[in-house]
Amino acid sequence: MTIDYAILGMLSWQPLTGYDIKKIIQESPFFYWSGNNNQIYKSLVQLLEKNLVVNEVKHQESAPSKKIYSITELGLKELENWIINTNVEVPEFKKQFLIQLAWSGRLDINEIELLLSKYETEVNRYVSMYKEEQRREKNFKDRSNTEYFIWKMLYENMIMSYENELRWIEKVREGLLNNLYKEN
Repeated sequence: MTIDYAILGMLSWQPLTGYDIKKIIQESPFFYWSGNNNQIYKSLVQLLEKNLVVNEVKHQESAPSKKIYSITELGLKELENWIINTNVEVPEFKKQFLIQLAWSGRLDINEIELLLSKYETEVNRYVSMYKEEQRREKNFKDRSNTEYFIWKMLYENMIMSYENELRWIEKVREGLLNNLYKEN
């Protein structure tokens, strides 16, 4: 993920502090960026230098001053250009679990079932978590109907991916049981 465009996108929704941006990135399943806080602030400085964002210092009586960043018209045009002209990426399916499962034939069927159960528990946890986040997302203000629908579909994509993973786990289980009966 290009952090600059993620920041521009967030600022196209509403003005935010650097801390707000960091929090949104950390809490969102869609922003898979794992950089440090300094990178957010470095990006904000670069975006300021390019006139893609502006900032305003808000003084507070009993707390430190806040720098609140807003996107400029030039920033909006840059964001839109990036959305339209950047090649889309097909998702990568690099899962540690698949590597574990690939070599699980060395285990007995009960150990494989335990491995599948652990994975299933984790996947179910993610389904529940994203459903709850989707429910909470409905409370976000200042979104157009189109934005609301798109964000709803982003969550649906995540949830459906995990639900598909649960169906796949059941298919693996059924296949293992059928294979076990054939061996006996």
